[in-house]
Amino acid sequence: MTFNSMIKETLLSISILMATGVFAQDSIVKVSEAQEPMAKGKFEPNWESLSQYETPEWFRNAKFGIWAHWGPQCVEGSGDWMARELYQEGSKAYKYHVANYGHPSEVGFKDILPLFKAEKWNPDSLVKLYKSIGAQYFFVLGNHHDNFDLWDSKYQPWNSKNIGPKRDILAEWSAAARKYGLPFGVSLHADHAWTWYETARRYDRKGDKMGVPYDGCMTTADGKGKWWEGMDPQQLYVQNHPLSKGSWADGMIGSQWGWENGAATPSEEFCTNFYNRTLDVINRYNPDLLYFDTTGVPFYPVSDAGLKIAAHFYNHNMASHGGKNEAVMFGKILTDEQKEALVWDVERGAPNEITPLPWQSCSCIGGWHYNTDIYNKGRYKSAETVVRLLADIVSKNGNLLLNIPLRADGTFDEKEYEVIKGIGAWMDINKEAIFGTRPWKKFGEGPVAESDIPLDRQGFNEGSYSNMTGEEIRFTTKGKNIYAILLGHRNDNTAVIKSIAKEKFKRIDLLGHGKVKFTRTEEGVRVQLPSDCGSIPVLRIR
Repeated sequence: MTFNSMIKETLLSISILMATGVFAQDSIVKVSEAQEPMAKGKFEPNWESLSQYETPEWFRNAKFGIWAHWGPQCVEGSGDWMARELYQEGSKAYKYHVANYGHPSEVGFKDILPLFKAEKWNPDSLVKLYKSIGAQYFFVLGNHHDNFDLWDSKYQPWNSKNIGPKRDILAEWSAAARKYGLPFGVSLHADHAWTWYETARRYDRKGDKMGVPYDGCMTTADGKGKWWEGMDPQQLYVQNHPLSKGSWADGMIGSQWGWENGAATPSEEFCTNFYNRTLDVINRYNPDLLYFDTTGVPFYPVSDAGLKIAAHFYNHNMASHGGKNEAVMFGKILTDEQKEALVWDVERGAPNEITPLPWQSCSCIGGWHYNTDIYNKGRYKSAETVVRLLADIVSKNGNLLLNIPLRADGTFDEKEYEVIKGIGAWMDINKEAIFGTRPWKKFGEGPVAESDIPLDRQGFNEGSYSNMTGEEIRFTTKGKNIYAILLGHRNDNTAVIKSIAKEKFKRIDLLGHGKVKFTRTEEGVRVQLPSDCGSIPVLRIR
């Protein structure tokens, strides 16, 4: 069975379970609003009410955002999910952690948190740079699956104000975004800590430490005389619950991401805690965008937490904008009904068609968290690759949210800076073909455009868009202009555009250069380009 088939089967199973009462309204985990009441207004916490949502024009015009997916998992430089993988015996992250920090029975992820100092982090200069290369909105990490809050959290003592930087990361990021006029987004991932951290309850199955439990079951009592004395590790690891089915199988968590297939059901306390923390972020920092790494909304369909978060976010935003909803909230692997209520996020990929509703692709030039192996092996996406992805996504009615991972000290490396500069240089000349545009009557032409490129789970097909020939072109439009973005490498200084052969136009300009010559032929419109047109030139047709 393919993963796409499994997803369809899972969604069908959920529908059947809901119909048979397993996920009936009286059996789901209901969160308490005692500490953080849900804002009342136009939107109610159900899909029918949320489907009244309309994507704001500012987001449709923005097209390009930068994401600082940055937190304590960057300390070891082992890449994304290191706080889970350091507890997977024999994994690369485990071996590195043991060799450099200690055995996870003695030195776990909680002990990495004080090493996250952010000593060179300057949010003002970073956001200023991101805006200068064309970012139209800015995203930050509020918490990851590691369950560590990057703000002065009221409901999670394991946070960046108490431990590590001793700074309210969200407050400083937010201030910088507002200063430079960028809509501010926060991503919150801690709803999956419940199952994600189950590896922390394991032990080595061989070697000198065989059978010695890792630190995932430690409690406050174990902290006597330690740096974390008085703190409860279970508020970080949240492992006071039965293990999920197949918990020792490292890949099982993927099939349980929607709380199906034997995932341990989250408690009311845990769901309410995530709900409270999320509303704390909404009420204090007034984000314009919210991202969740979830199927649908957080905890759906086993809890009402995610639906209440969505209703609160939209109602809160409307109250802050004179009755107009300017908010954007993302979800993954959405049904058609859910795409009416949320903006669909596709991770590291894109549908190969124009979608009727705006959507977003989230991607990264390297790993989600900083990875020294990617740096050492020179595996960052090039600026050209990023631009090709951006053009393809925008041509299909989408936006690109691009993560540029930071080191633990809050800086990027020199190889990343070259990518940043390259994106900015292209934007300086060609941004009019991106910002404020809409899809043309077809998104593109060329072998890739005409291929069947299915999504894999929540995306993961962007590699299919990496090898572009000289025939590959993407289209956008604004007013009376059609823009043809030439994605592939050409062996000569000409481009043939088939799709505009029957269009009426009088002039073609190369952005950054001026008017160019063209002729109409049987194969299409042949455009003569100057020798210095660059690797991804853009033509304005009018």
